[in-house]
Amino acid sequence: MNTGSNQPSLKWSTQLDVLPPESTPPLRGDKIILPPSALEQLLLAATVTVTNAAQVQTATFDPYNPYSFAAERQAREQLAESQQQLPHPLTFRLVNPENGRIVFAGIREFSASDNAVGLSSFLRQTLGFSGEKTSRNIHSSTGEEVNGSGDHEIVEVLERLTVHAQELPKGTYVKLRPLEAGYDAEDWKALLEQYLRDNYTTLTNGEVLNIPAGKETFRFLVDGLKPNEQAITLVDTDLEVDIEPLNEEQARETLKRLVEKSKKAPGTSEGSSPGGILEVGTNEIGQVRPGECVDYAIGRWDRKHDMEFELMTFDPELDADLFITPHGPKHRSKPRETEHVFGDFSNRTSKRIKICHTNSELDNAEALWVSVRGYEYQDAQSQAPIQYSLRISSTTDSATSAVDDTPMTDGEAVGPDEERCSNCHQAVPKRTMFLHQNFCLRNNILCPHCQSVFQKSSPEWKNHWHCPHDPSFGNNASSHTKHDRLMHTPASCPSCDYQAANTPDLAHHRTTTCPGKLILCQFCHLQVPQQGPDDQPADSPEVILSGLTPHELSDGARTTECHICAKIIRLRDMTTHLKHHDLQRLSRQKPRICRNVNCGRTIDGIGKGGEIRVQSSRNDLGVCDVCFGPLYVSMYDPDGKALKRRVERKYLTQFLTGCGQDWCRNEFCKNGRRNLGLLKEGQTVTSKEALGMIKPILENLKDMNAPVHFCTDEASQKRRTLAEMMAAEGSESGSVVGNGKGKGEGKEGRGSGYDFEWCVAALEVEGGDLDRARGWLRDYARMRGEGGI
Repeated sequence: MNTGSNQPSLKWSTQLDVLPPESTPPLRGDKIILPPSALEQLLLAATVTVTNAAQVQTATFDPYNPYSFAAERQAREQLAESQQQLPHPLTFRLVNPENGRIVFAGIREFSASDNAVGLSSFLRQTLGFSGEKTSRNIHSSTGEEVNGSGDHEIVEVLERLTVHAQELPKGTYVKLRPLEAGYDAEDWKALLEQYLRDNYTTLTNGEVLNIPAGKETFRFLVDGLKPNEQAITLVDTDLEVDIEPLNEEQARETLKRLVEKSKKAPGTSEGSSPGGILEVGTNEIGQVRPGECVDYAIGRWDRKHDMEFELMTFDPELDADLFITPHGPKHRSKPRETEHVFGDFSNRTSKRIKICHTNSELDNAEALWVSVRGYEYQDAQSQAPIQYSLRISSTTDSATSAVDDTPMTDGEAVGPDEERCSNCHQAVPKRTMFLHQNFCLRNNILCPHCQSVFQKSSPEWKNHWHCPHDPSFGNNASSHTKHDRLMHTPASCPSCDYQAANTPDLAHHRTTTCPGKLILCQFCHLQVPQQGPDDQPADSPEVILSGLTPHELSDGARTTECHICAKIIRLRDMTTHLKHHDLQRLSRQKPRICRNVNCGRTIDGIGKGGEIRVQSSRNDLGVCDVCFGPLYVSMYDPDGKALKRRVERKYLTQFLTGCGQDWCRNEFCKNGRRNLGLLKEGQTVTSKEALGMIKPILENLKDMNAPVHFCTDEASQKRRTLAEMMAAEGSESGSVVGNGKGKGEGKEGRGSGYDFEWCVAALEVEGGDLDRARGWLRDYARMRGEGGI
């Protein structure tokens, strides 16, 4: 079963003892642990296989010719040395010799004890290993197993497993059949991708997958694979997945459950409101069934102002709670009672949450998820939806608002003819105070804790309660039960062993340090728990100092190639590595370009990585080597007079004879002037006119900022024109002259583009390719206005 590569298949097999579960390190999925000796044998097998496969490597091999024989031997040694490596991924075929069961697996590490193999619980169950030692009759002298009585002894031995190295093709298709009816996950793709990526290297036809999904566990039978019907590998491949019912009865049962669920689905008259997108400043009216949640999302809000959320139920006897969680890379779960960042599940009739705009939880938040949960009382007779009103407002007041349901009667003003009753604290006229007190003391009672007044015979007073541990109070038994359950009942985290003192403590744990908290990994871009079984704890020093979650710290250890320097860098170090490249980019000096206004080359030459190849004086004209080539002579000329004469002859030749190229645009050339329309058909430039135009150039020849005008090749001239256009794109004035000293530079032009020199260098490095030149500029050039070092 070859993967289709040119390398021969690896052949290796052995028989090992299966370690008992208590002696096996924790393994997941189809992972196994082999002894270090197995790795040595595998490398040796890979070398032997390659050597045997390499029959003839040289085209002119003659065993009787010592030269060709030596060349053939050297070629075989180089081939064996270069290909002495194990296939990736390294997969194995496991066989239980007792029952003949077969399954494929991937390697975790080579750290098992000698002649032993460690299996995950999945492989142990699939292969039918019990994990118990078996007793055998062993002959005392020969050590072989015997039957019946005789000279033997009873020895306990481990179960045996046959391991074969076998390469598998990359999978393209798998068919899964659910073993139970009613499976309905929100996102099958994300669930399967995360579970298979973290736990499995291979898939074997006929094996059963147990996929956890929250409180549920989905069991699937693998019932079809492609391109190999027996097994496939899942590494570095795109897999098409089909989920089909096991039989018609299961399909009908699943459909029946989905229909029943749809009758109370969100948006129906009996169901909760569907939720959706909310805007700040709106008042949302909706309903929620007890025990269910209605989820809203706020995608846009003013991040410079505080936000206030207020939830009120139309029926004061019914209760609904309000939860909010900022949605971002660090928070992926919807707000719930046991998992939220902001929440109000008090016994007040109005639930309010005020979030300050400076709250650190809002950093990097893409949206705000708001959840309204209908509280489900255990003794409730009606399960009708709870009507509610949700108001969202923005305020500039940074003080935290509070709601107090107690009557604020002490602050009311008392008139000159009024007196305050000592029992109900109401303002009563003095002339009727005696009658009022007789009635009030006989029928009303004042709570000494919250100063609320109740009728002595009312059910509110009979059920009125105050918590001895905190200021909470209420007027019915159900609110007391809710308060005790949420605030004074220990709770266990479903994702770890954490024991919380109450529900708010559990919610804080599950949104901060809980290993099962869902995040969006910045490296694998998958929604995963922030800490896997093998990751470091969330409070470890390395995790705290790095600012990454344990999963990101582990996943970021994978390497990739830097697109700028081609070095192999760890993913978690890539940001710092790119900052070094950015510092190098800002510290680079602008390259020197050719003084010739028709040339698109640099003087010193620019490397692929932005480095200047030669930093020295090239010639006395300040032009590139290509432009100076026709003017070069090997003679001593300290005053530059001979060079000046050669330049003069160069100009005269251009004016009088021309370069003979129909694409020339040099105004100091006969052909260029004709192409530019400066000369009419049949018109020529006389020697006198030519000398008059040449004289100012020769007088300023030693001024390196003064341009020269030599004819160049077509590619260089086109690059110069493209460079001028690129430099003008980011300039405020949009003007760049031919020598790169236009208004687009300096204090006048502070655009976001690149200087003319960098544009010339980019096009020179990329051979005139405009798109690649733009990419080169982004990686290696400094923009206008960026501070250098």
